Parts: sequence; C-alpha cells; structure tokens
Amino acid sequence: MQIHRRTASRLTATLMQFLLLVCLPIACHAGTGSLTDGPDTASSLGPRHVGVIVNDNDPLSREIAAYYMEKRGIPPENLLHVQLTPGRSVMNPERFGPVLDAVQSQSPASVQVYALAWTLPYRVGCMSITTAFAAGFDEAWCAKGCKATRKNAYYDSDSPQPFTELGLRPAMMLAGETLDEVRALIDRGVAADGSRPHGSGYLLSTTDRARNVRARFYPGIVMMQSDRFDLKVIQGNTLRHRPGVMFYFTGLARVDGIETNRYRPGAIADHLTSAGGKLSGSGQMSSLEWLRAGATGSYGTVVEPCAFVQKFPRPDIVINRYLNGETLIEAYWKSVAWPGQGVFIGEPLAAPFRD
Repeated sequence: MQIHRRTASRLTATLMQFLLLVCLPIACHAGTGSLTDGPDTASSLGPRHVGVIVNDNDPLSREIAAYYMEKRGIPPENLLHVQLTPGRSVMNPERFGPVLDAVQSQSPASVQVYALAWTLPYRVGCMSITTAFAAGFDEAWCAKGCKATRKNAYYDSDSPQPFTELGLRPAMMLAGETLDEVRALIDRGVAADGSRPHGSGYLLSTTDRARNVRARFYPGIVMMQSDRFDLKVIQGNTLRHRPGVMFYFTGLARVDGIETNRYRPGAIADHLTSAGGKLSGSGQMSSLEWLRAGATGSYGTVVEPCAFVQKFPRPDIVINRYLNGETLIEAYWKSVAWPGQGVFIGEPLAAPFRD
C-alpha cells in the first residue's frame, strides 16, 4: 500500500507529538531507561558480586551477615569487617573515613555492591550510610537546605558492573529490629527469585500536596506497563486488605493500614516524606514499617530533602527495570537521581522477574 508523501509527513508529525506527550510525564530516557526495553536488560549480578559488611562489635550484625551469606551462597572472602559502636544512629564523617578505607581494601575486585548487615547507624553526617559506602562521604551529596545535590552516575544506567564501570558500589541495608525480622526479609528475597509473580501495583495519589509530587508520573506508568503488569492509580491516602501487592508507592508522613495488605516476595514499597529514612526515633513513619509489613525493599531520606522528585525513587524507572529482570538493588538505585540523603533497605539480590 502506498501513502502520499504529505499524508506520510502528517502521520509522522502526529506520531512524534504523541511520543512527546507520553514521554514528558514519565521522562523517557534515550537508550538507558527506555520503557520499551525487554528482558535482555536483566541483571547479571550474583552472589560473588556482593560484599557483606559486618560490624564485629554487634552480635546481631554478625548473625545477620552469617545468615545472609549462607542463604545467598556468598563467597567467604566477600565478608568485610568493620568495628562500629553499636546502637548509634549517626556516624561522624571523620570516623567514617578510615572505616570506608578498610572496607575498600578488603573488597575483592569482583564486588560490585554492598549489603550492610545492620540497622544502626543509618546516617553519616548529613548523608545516608548507603550512599556514603557507595561513593564516599562528600557534602556535595547532601547540600543543606532546598538545593540540588551531586548526581548519581548510576541513575537509569544499563551498566551491569557499577564499580568496574562507574567507580560506584551501590549499598543496601539488611535492616530490621530483630534477627527474626531480618531473616524473614532475606527469605522473602530468596523466594522472590524468578517467581514471575502475579499481583498488582498501587500508585497512590494522596491529599498531601507537598508529598504527592510523584503522582504526575502515574498515568504514563500505567499506559506503558499495562501489558506487562497490573498497575492501578488510587486516589486516596490508604490501601487496605489487598492481596498480592507487588508495588506500593505513595506520599504521606504516615501511611495507615499497610499491615493489612499481603505482599508478594520481592515487593517494593515506599512513602515520600522528609524522615522516612530515620530508622529509629523519628516522628514520621520509618521505612522499616514497610519491611515489617512484608515488603522486600524500601527507601527513605535521613535528613530534610525538600520536595525534590530527584531525591526519591522514580516509580516509572524502578518498576520498568524490575520487570526487565534487574535485582532490587539495581532497579532501586537506578531510580534515584540524587541519592545522597536517602537510605536503601531490603534484600539486594531479590529478582522476581529474572529468568
């Protein structure tokens, strides 16, 4: 069938306008973050790529590290030792420098990411401890006040080896208040692998205008992923008694009813708020509550971030990359443009959509 040149030109222009309308709300990324990527972008990370950092001064940390290494088959040489004062939420940057040097000197060349086997400390000075271990302490990652911070070189990247290619070792905390909680978290991550779970993802548009800034991405996410996973936009502040929850993104200081839902192994859930990453002693809901409710990964900021979307996970990116088969630590880390003030918690190697 032949098409007149003018007609073809009009069709091309119309198509380009449509693509722009689709891409603008979800910020399509050329090549690296394309929402048309298929399973060929699946993760290549495995147990030998994970360095487990253990606090030798903390009996709970030692038990967490041992259990995780056993369940994931992580090589013994990937156990990296530090000596921290247990029970402190915040670490002094001057004290952190020698600790990071020791970890890096112990890390085999194969190690691309870190798993921190504790809940406290979760912060180094003004930075999250996960970004501090990933990239080193630098106040450029946590500019005081409502300012932009240093950008994550791993953001929406297809790099399979972040340390080898980018000099960055993304980190995630195996967090929980008790050994039983962390063991259950680890078991969910292991159970998730290759499970190709059925379920639903929930994108909540709340009445909290300051914390609802990610809602503008939601329509584009549903449009682009509708043939791959069941995603629902909910206008409201609560979600209760839902089975098979795989994704749950919202924006509130406190989210009620999360314990009434049932979460699939590997589920990701977080709430955009100022202090979700304060894992103890916060007046707002801690991200740990998501793990306690049954999620396998979550995120929160440890100091006031202001309502910058760049400082929080982009649901479109993390969902797309997770569905493409990347591990939790890859998909989550790649979804935050400015992660210096945010802490990642969960089981790093969970990969429910990897074959």
